[in-house]
Amino acid sequence: MSTANPVPPPTDTARERVLAAVRAMDEAGGPVPSPELAAVAQCSERQLSRSFREVLGISPREYGEAVRTGRARDLLRTLDSVTDAAFEAGYGSSRGFYEEAGQRLGMKPRAYASGAPGITLAWSAAPVRIGDHDRWVVAVASVDGLCAVRIGTDLEALAAEVADEFPAAALERSDESLADVMAGLVQLAHGEQSSATLPLDVHGTAFQARVWDALVQIPRGETRSYSEVAESIGRPTAVRAVARACATNPVALVVPCHRVVRSDGSLSGYRWGLEIKGTLLAAEGRDSESPATMVG
Repeated sequence: MSTANPVPPPTDTARERVLAAVRAMDEAGGPVPSPELAAVAQCSERQLSRSFREVLGISPREYGEAVRTGRARDLLRTLDSVTDAAFEAGYGSSRGFYEEAGQRLGMKPRAYASGAPGITLAWSAAPVRIGDHDRWVVAVASVDGLCAVRIGTDLEALAAEVADEFPAAALERSDESLADVMAGLVQLAHGEQSSATLPLDVHGTAFQARVWDALVQIPRGETRSYSEVAESIGRPTAVRAVARACATNPVALVVPCHRVVRSDGSLSGYRWGLEIKGTLLAAEGRDSESPATMVG
């Protein structure tokens, strides 16, 4: 068990500062100059930055950029011109828009605006029994790796959900080309080590990427608490942000967010259901009723 002193939770003052700043950036649709943001939060710029790190695990600017990218994502769906969307979202140049938004969107803005035309995504599905129910594991992959792995009981609903993300992409069912991938995913669903190489092609914020990388490092048969994951990435007070990053993990099983539990070892939210989470942990050799395996 870790012997490090527990990190105190963020103060109410820190939360109030962050809430005021978040509201300002949400209303502005993107980053707000630091002096203005500090004035809104009624504190110094340094205090505000520290409060953001404590509460959200990111800087005010990182939050503002995420808001701006979200606005750009919406505008790309409604405006005819990528340039118009860039400037309407508050980017100072098209180049900056392509560099920042392209990374967050996972593809070039023009491709996203049109629903990913010309981009071929292969998908496949495999039946798997998890717990007391028959389920489906659906995988979507680009030429670079897995983009999504989802678990559910309704194959049509899972396929429709995937299609909605990139409506103009060439989604092709390719059971043959993804046979090894699906076999590996089924092994993971059974608590076994995957015999297939499962490269990833996922995109998120810098913070999300750090959390997902940390999850991959959790050995099969072990668990970590949300606070331990936060400590492992150097953001000990960003426990809630870690939980959100786990909830938005796009590739179930491969990035094992099911191995993250509460500090007392009990199970908490899982996108695919607590029954599946408990079953996966039990199959991997961790009793879901026992305390979590702790790291020093």
